[in-house]
Amino acid sequence: MAENQTLDELHTPGAVFFIFGATGDLARRKLFPAIYSLYREGKLTHDFAVIGVARRPRTQEEFRDDVKESIREFCRYQAGDAAEWNEFVQHFEYKSLDINNIDGFRELNAQTEVLEEKFHIPGNRMFYLALAPELFGSVSYNLKAGGMLQGSGWNRLVIEKPFGYNLESAEQLNEQIRQVFKEEEIYRIDHYLGKEMVQNIEVIRFANAFFEPLWNNKHIANIQITLGETVGVEERGGYYDHAGALRDMGQNHILQLLTMIAMEPPSRLLAEDIRDEKVKVLRSLRPYASSEEVRENVVRGQYTQGLYKGKSLPAYRQEDKVDPESNTETYFAARIFVDNFRWAGVPFYIRTGKRLPVKTTEVVVEFKGMPTNVYLGQKHNLEPNLLVIRVNPMEGIYVKINAKKPGSESEIQPLAMDFCQSCMVGINSPEAYERLLHDAARGDSTYFTRWDEVSSAWSFVDRIAKAWKEESSDLASYPAGSWGPVEADQLLAQEGFHWWPVNGQEEDNVVWRVNG
Repeated sequence: MAENQTLDELHTPGAVFFIFGATGDLARRKLFPAIYSLYREGKLTHDFAVIGVARRPRTQEEFRDDVKESIREFCRYQAGDAAEWNEFVQHFEYKSLDINNIDGFRELNAQTEVLEEKFHIPGNRMFYLALAPELFGSVSYNLKAGGMLQGSGWNRLVIEKPFGYNLESAEQLNEQIRQVFKEEEIYRIDHYLGKEMVQNIEVIRFANAFFEPLWNNKHIANIQITLGETVGVEERGGYYDHAGALRDMGQNHILQLLTMIAMEPPSRLLAEDIRDEKVKVLRSLRPYASSEEVRENVVRGQYTQGLYKGKSLPAYRQEDKVDPESNTETYFAARIFVDNFRWAGVPFYIRTGKRLPVKTTEVVVEFKGMPTNVYLGQKHNLEPNLLVIRVNPMEGIYVKINAKKPGSESEIQPLAMDFCQSCMVGINSPEAYERLLHDAARGDSTYFTRWDEVSSAWSFVDRIAKAWKEESSDLASYPAGSWGPVEADQLLAQEGFHWWPVNGQEEDNVVWRVNG
């Protein structure tokens, strides 16, 4: 019986999945592979269908060939034998559609009803808009006008970031969508929330008696969140030059990580209770009261020409589709305070940038130092204890403690206990989009952003953007392939801290691996 209950929990309810933007990069790289992985693991069975929607003409055969090529190139499972693949791909159909043509939506509805009858799907429909945000409102209106929301089951809308460009545009976008969908039907994806180690933060914090009692300003000195990218803007120069690092990474990924680290224990492990606690964190962020406070606490930079692994890299202003006189930031770092009882006085340092030397996403919790008087006058290296949560590309947990050096009388050295989750589960670890699609189909909104989260994050970020707009001379530079402007180091040095090396790049450490 318990086994059957587990299978029921894993199974995705029968539904038709509509992917708007089905010929785009997101569908090819993430969505089709995610659907196939769910199918291979038995989370999708026979009662589903996928309709790819895009303006571009495609025959059913061409579309199914596109799906197969997507699986071959990007999925963690390879396509099975011909019989297995044909069984899977018969659930896929394509619809060429002008999203402003209501008649096209009526045709789509008729096509959907045929598939629902064929695969015994109980009227459930999920609409994934892998489109530009300015199209969300039009598509929502026409889904309703075209009769797409009148089925016998549930309707859910899944939308990608960026959700607006600032608070005002986000409010307008939300108002358009809410004229058609209820808040509980809207699933705003931040794919970082689908990553294994981000979801593991709750368990690390709330399921371990030697962490939660110390998780406060009495024991923690500072917390550092780093999202580093080695790439430049690539083919996204046109978009990125209007967005920048603050809007592209800060308003969503970084602030979401911060809320997971700083939230209070929820009263229940239910979606709304967890999201309530995250919103409380965002509302507790100390706002920058003036442009001067922004300059004191936030550093922005732009990469110049540099070297990375012996290769010459162009400056940001030399990238394709970037304004040669652009003041857009490709890097930003900030000192943030969460003004509540638990975190009063603890600085949260965040940083993200392009053309950094390491691709990484890490959270470093630095605990306050122990009194050194006991070891005064003796040879020792009493460093602070660290808890490092590695999110990407390697997943795991790293704890640094102090211990006596073997063979010495009293010399102390830092030791590392390293749990490598990636080493244990390897390539078959589920991708973020698999988890999030599965959750959305089951109605679990825990790892999706609610509107009050989005609006609170924009409210905080807009103050920074406004100050930058008023003063453009504070844009620092850093060579491509470096760790960013020196001003970011000075931000921590003011309080006696420094950025910790990422990806466990500690020198002279003994590492005890506990992953077997």
